[in-house]
Amino acid sequence: MHLTYFNGDWAEGNTPLFGAMDHSVWLGSSVFDGARAIRGHLPDLRLHLQRVITSAERVGLACPLSVDEMERLVREGVARFPADAELYVRPLVFGTDGFLIPVPEKSAFALTLFDAPMPAFTGFSACLSAQLRPDPLMAPTDAKASSLYVNTAKAIREAQKRGFDNAVVCDSAGKVAEFASANLFFVTPEAKVVTPAANGTFLSGITRARVIALLAEEGIIVEQRAVLPEELESATEIFNTGNYGKVMPCIRYETRELPIGPIATLARERYMAFSDSQ
Repeated sequence: MHLTYFNGDWAEGNTPLFGAMDHSVWLGSSVFDGARAIRGHLPDLRLHLQRVITSAERVGLACPLSVDEMERLVREGVARFPADAELYVRPLVFGTDGFLIPVPEKSAFALTLFDAPMPAFTGFSACLSAQLRPDPLMAPTDAKASSLYVNTAKAIREAQKRGFDNAVVCDSAGKVAEFASANLFFVTPEAKVVTPAANGTFLSGITRARVIALLAEEGIIVEQRAVLPEELESATEIFNTGNYGKVMPCIRYETRELPIGPIATLARERYMAFSDSQ
């Protein structure tokens, strides 16, 4: 089920939003965010809603709604689903007018909620991609801009052709940035937990920050630093964090089989406990 709020009304299905001349359609001015409603719980919802406002500003748009207004709509929409529903929550801001540069005050807003069951904690495979993340001076990497996902799709499409589910993507300096669709963590042979330091080439996720904080509460400090691709070849665990699956283990990297390890398991358990408290 898809439920979308647009121009003051809720509608089911794939709600039409755009015209052929809308700036977002032919010039790419749209941003979104992804939050979760998990059996009525809304972990870090306001952070996600604030981020869509910030993302809009960074690409020259202006979100027409405040965080409070969006939160009220999200809760209204969630209430229209069964109490045990697991939903993806997607606020979208897009340009409707302008030539090359969007007209900020003509920005439009839509909120879509749809069924998206939490994936099982069974893991995924990944390989190293030849695709690179753009540098901050090349693209709006400080926003959750829809245009950036062409890069994501290309990396995943190439990984799937090689028989993998996802891809590890580096920055232009050859350092590991993230998985194509989520932030990356790994455990070294010395039992240190590491994630690539945010350097402007990838979005440092809300779930990433939450997991770092939750692990710190367990006495596990996550090192945030530059990561070389070859470090993943000796990692004892690799896992991701992101809105869709929250915490998911990588169980095959290139030719190596990997376990669903204790750090990924703890991170998942602690995150879901946090979610249940929201």
